[in-house]
Amino acid sequence: MIHYSAIKKNDIANGEGVRTSLFVSGCRRHCPHCFNKETWAFDAGHPFTNEVQQQIIASLSSEYVQGLTILGGEPLEEENQAGLMPFLRKVKEACPTKSIWLYTGYIFDVDLQPGGSKYTPVTNRILSMIDVLVDGPFIMEEKQLNLPYRGSRNQRLLDMPSSLDSGSAVVLEL
Repeated sequence: MIHYSAIKKNDIANGEGVRTSLFVSGCRRHCPHCFNKETWAFDAGHPFTNEVQQQIIASLSSEYVQGLTILGGEPLEEENQAGLMPFLRKVKEACPTKSIWLYTGYIFDVDLQPGGSKYTPVTNRILSMIDVLVDGPFIMEEKQLNLPYRGSRNQRLLDMPSSLDSGSAVVLEL
């Protein structure tokens, strides 16, 4: 079972509009200048139970909430992918009009493709349920404070449905 360190309801910092944000635990990247080091341990925080999942889904039911954002830690570590895939399926079934954003330090067209370092049997299913993937590690030398929804120039906002349809990264223009 995966763990989570925090759930932020009515979050306006991690994606477009008002969102519920889930911070999963577990990260092997250990990036310099990480803003969330307390999430590196896979057992940090609390177990991600069915009850917690239902609370998140309930928080998405308000009309003013635009969607769900998943951050970390690192949501696309292998263990986290296995735990998140069934949860994302529940979210899509219960809230089909809500958008799903996911932040990862891994690169879509390198790490998340067949043969990539984080590609698992469920990676494609997870990516197919995401509307926006923010990919790439935060790099201090690339830091730019005025970028929408990301901290450094190397990070990309990817339109996942278009990226999956085309087979290559399609950068979202806001």
